[in-house]
Formats: sequence, structure tokens, C-alpha cells
Amino acid sequence: MRLEDLMFRPDLLSGRSIVVTGGGTGLGKEMAEALLILGARVAIAGRREDILRETADSLMAAHGGEVLPVACDIRDADSIAQMADQVWEAFGHPTGLINNAAGNFISRTEDLSPRGFDAIANIVFRGSFLTTLEFGKRWIAGGHSASVVSIVTTWVWNGSPFVVPSAMSKAGVASMTQSLAVEWGGKGIRFNAIAPGPFPTEGMTKRLRPNEGDDAYADMSGNPMGRVGRMPELANLAAFLLHPGAEYINGQVIAIDGGDYQATGGNFSALRSWSDEQWSQARQSIKATTGSEKGARS
Repeated sequence: MRLEDLMFRPDLLSGRSIVVTGGGTGLGKEMAEALLILGARVAIAGRREDILRETADSLMAAHGGEVLPVACDIRDADSIAQMADQVWEAFGHPTGLINNAAGNFISRTEDLSPRGFDAIANIVFRGSFLTTLEFGKRWIAGGHSASVVSIVTTWVWNGSPFVVPSAMSKAGVASMTQSLAVEWGGKGIRFNAIAPGPFPTEGMTKRLRPNEGDDAYADMSGNPMGRVGRMPELANLAAFLLHPGAEYINGQVIAIDGGDYQATGGNFSALRSWSDEQWSQARQSIKATTGSEKGARS
């Protein structure tokens, strides 16, 4: 990503510090890179410390600035508190948080195990709340303003078959966004969420379109824009919501999907036609990618 790919001046986020969960790979990495380019100090949090360090080093080598890698399991409140301690020590209070860490895989709901459900819900639903709570209590105690942006999906409006744990969890995060926007808005902490459409990443494609390989997004004729999203487009929206110039935007869930939700529902309803054999192939492909349902994450 380059400054020319973004719609803002290079110092837009100068003097600001932002934490991105799930920031080592995928959408989190892309947003972290854009925020760094725009002058923010960025902390990226995730479970795999080696990946975080590799990402931090590559982003700083490309753009300068400061990227802090912090190992954290957002399913665990103590781990989140330790991550927050490191961020506050390095940056002072952060001015923004992106709840991006997630996990997902397609499955017929009758094939799910409790462990498979927990693999998604404990990260997306529980983890997003615990991280927000830890940061929020610290901001409130210090009298600090901040912006929280959570990454959800368009399924929060209409649900989605075959990704029920994700649909349930993301809907919960959207509800948290709307609820805390009211409860904490008067304390200077505002909440918004972004619902991306098709912004393909390697991990997402392997878990959500496991039978399609390189052709997963070859046909985008159902999308009104006829294409997938470009990463700078998502990053521009995140940067806008994190900046104090957008501080009257509070409690919103904003889709960025080219109109896909309106045109197609933006979910996995089409998989109702899959055969038992296709589901078996998908399950084997996902296991080969993640090692188990428990490891399905991004």
C-alpha cells in the first residue's frame, strides 16, 4: 500500500496511537499499514508472536514509524490486561481500537461441535467485548476520549446459514457497538462498526470458499460493482472513523461491499444446494488449512 492509495493527507493521524487486534495478517495488517502511513503509532495484537514481529518489521521497513507487536490471546481477560499494560507503557493512552480479530469457517450447523462453536464465539463475541471493556475502563478512569471501530459483516442484518457461530457473534458485536455508543458517548468514547463485503484474504478464502481455489472470486457478476473490494477502500473508511473529525458519527454499522448486501443478501444462502460430498470436501479442506475447527481464525 502507498500513500497515493489513500484519500487523506500523510499526517492525518499524526500524534495518535491505535491498537489493531488480529493485526498480524489479513484485513488487520492492511488497516495497520494504512494507519502507519497516515502517521499513527500502531500496536498490532494477536496470538502468534513470530507473525506479529515479522509484520511489524516489514511495515516499519517499508514506511518508517512505529509498530508495536504485542502477543495477546483475546479470549483471556488477563492476557488482554497484559497487552493493554504494554500499549499504555509504550504509547500512553491509545486514541483508537480496532476490534478486528476473528475466526470463521463454513459448516452445516448440524455438523458443528461445541468446540467448533467456541472457536468462533470466544474470539469474536467474547474477545471483542473483553478487549473493549479493558480499554474502556482505562479510558474512563483517565478521562480520555477514544474511538472504537469493530469489524463485523453484513450478516448482522439478515443472518447467514452455514456460518451461524459467526453470524451470532458478529450480531452481538454490532449490538455492543450500538449500546456502548449511547452509554459511553458522553464520556468521549464513540463506537462504530464496519461491515465489509468481499475483501479476499488468503485465510478467509481457504475457510469460507474451500472448494473453489484460485477461482473463488473470479465471477463477481452478482455484485453491482462487478468486483471485490480494494484494501485501501476499507482502510480509508477505518481511518475516517478513527479521526476526531468524524466524532459526531457514533453507533453506526457501515457496509462497504459495493451494494452486494442489497443485491444478493451478502451471505452463504447459495450453499443450500451443496451435496453431502461437497460438504465433506469442504470440511477436509478446512481441516487441512487450520489443523482443526479449534484453529479456525484470522
